[in-house]
This record gives sequence, C-alpha cells and structure tokens, in this order.
Amino acid sequence: MSDVPDRILRIDAVLDRTGLSRSTLYRKIQGGSFPGQIRIAERCTGWRESAIRDWLRNPMFYRVDEQ
Repeated sequence: MSDVPDRILRIDAVLDRTGLSRSTLYRKIQGGSFPGQIRIAERCTGWRESAIRDWLRNPMFYRVDEQ
C-alpha cells in the first residue's frame, strides 16, 4: 500500500488525463464503464485519483463494480 494520499481530481484534470470529451465522460459513467464522481460539497464533485488510474490501466474493459 502506498503512503501517497488519494487525491480528488476535478473535471478539467480528469478530462486532461483521459483525453475524453465531457459528453463522452458522462456517457461512460452512465454506462458503467467509467468511475463515478464523489460529492465534495453541495455543488461540487470530483473523482478519486486511484479510480482514474485504474481506468487508465485498461479503459476498454473497465467496469464499475456493482455493489
């Protein structure tokens, strides 16, 4: 396990790292093939950096775990 804390990335950082467009990102979230956001504040969301790294390892076969 790493000692590096899991950062929260905002939408611009996620789009930059993944190369996806905003509409494609949200379509993939709805389809379960991209990690969902987490609520930071009432009108603010972000993504766990670790979840984005997991997606980047294998974007073609990534599926959100159903819990």
